[in-house]
Amino acid sequence: MSVTLKINGETRTLDADPESPLLWALRDELGMTGTKFGCGIASCGACTVHWDGVPIRSCQTFVGDLEGAEITTIEGVDGKAAQAVQAAWNELDVPQCGYCQSGQIMAATALLSETPKPTDEDIDAAMDGNVCRCATYARIRKAIHLASDKMEA
Repeated sequence: MSVTLKINGETRTLDADPESPLLWALRDELGMTGTKFGCGIASCGACTVHWDGVPIRSCQTFVGDLEGAEITTIEGVDGKAAQAVQAAWNELDVPQCGYCQSGQIMAATALLSETPKPTDEDIDAAMDGNVCRCATYARIRKAIHLASDKMEA
């Protein structure tokens, strides 16, 4: 089966089993390895990408469901919120091992795109399910607040 979608602004046609997870199409077929495999059951968030601006778990999103969709991966995320998040992440040295960070950044970017001045509760809700083995959750929250401030400036 052939599926046409836009990935990071570029129209791509994937020849893949419609039941194949988007994660594997991105990594194996397109060589986009920024999106990580974590658990395979949509529980950890390492595979988070945006589908039409909404964060989804690519390990449980099937290629056959994506005809015409716009997918943004960590390699293509851009805009005011994304730039503020990436700057805050660097400024506060958020990552330790870094494995979960592409998913964390994708979730934080989606949050700030919808809610530019999130409360701690907003952050907790938006980031729920994004697991960090190194437990940098306090730095992640602080970085999201800093990114919010950067977006105002």
